[in-house]
Amino acid sequence: MTAKIPVRLGKIQETLLLPLWGRAQESKKPDPKLVDSGAVRIIEELDYDFTAIAKNISAISQLAWVARSLHTDNTIIRFLEVHPDASVVNLGCGLDTTFERVDNGRLRFYNLDLPDVIEMRNRFIGHAARNTVITASIMEQRWLDQIDDRNGLLFIAAGVFYYIQMEELQAFFKVLAERFASCDIFFDMASPRGMKVANEKIIEGGGMDETAILKWGLSSAKTFEKWDRRIRVIREFPMFRGFRKGYPFRIRNGLWLTDFLKIMSMVHLRIETLNHYMDKTHLQSR
Repeated sequence: MTAKIPVRLGKIQETLLLPLWGRAQESKKPDPKLVDSGAVRIIEELDYDFTAIAKNISAISQLAWVARSLHTDNTIIRFLEVHPDASVVNLGCGLDTTFERVDNGRLRFYNLDLPDVIEMRNRFIGHAARNTVITASIMEQRWLDQIDDRNGLLFIAAGVFYYIQMEELQAFFKVLAERFASCDIFFDMASPRGMKVANEKIIEGGGMDETAILKWGLSSAKTFEKWDRRIRVIREFPMFRGFRKGYPFRIRNGLWLTDFLKIMSMVHLRIETLNHYMDKTHLQSR
């Protein structure tokens, strides 16, 4: 029998096991919304006790990780329809397999995470010529030099921005605005109520360390537009929009209530320099 691989991750990085488990659980269902065979394989090969997660994480929370992945996949696919040779940067990539699900044969994909995560990722997930690994913190800036933005640029961040102080995230967005003429960012966001629920029901319930709690929540994505006039909200929608069909009434009702209370949302921002925005508007008006 092959020896299982131990988990050696920082406390915040360890939270990547939560969505990994969620995708694996979904993939083993008779009629899954998302198939991630890699997640199933990794879960089986890890030397980690998932008992607390399996016992304490609700069906709604598990489905949130699946819905988030599907929304992200669909956003990338739509972006590639307009920019088939675009670059997609997966911020805090963890152990996900987004590239395999969305690859159109032309995009450039970058997986960025901290050294301990990338070391673990390299043991489980291979990388193709257009699927690059970057070992760095999001808040560093040198890694941005590696990103090719000539044919469209989309940043994705699944369950990542919560762990960055809001002031630091604001500074990061400003750096993107200075470095790139135009880029899109797609990520999940919790409301203040959602942040409290996540910290109590998911982080603590899943056996994660208290240092891994979510640091902020916002009631509206419009707040981001106040950070910098180069930031625009393209879309903001509830986590389970378009996802509730096919479930028993109890689950459907829970998904609806989560959306009604605005617990979790998906946010699509666009950051453009004013010159780039004015040039594009001028061309469209001709």
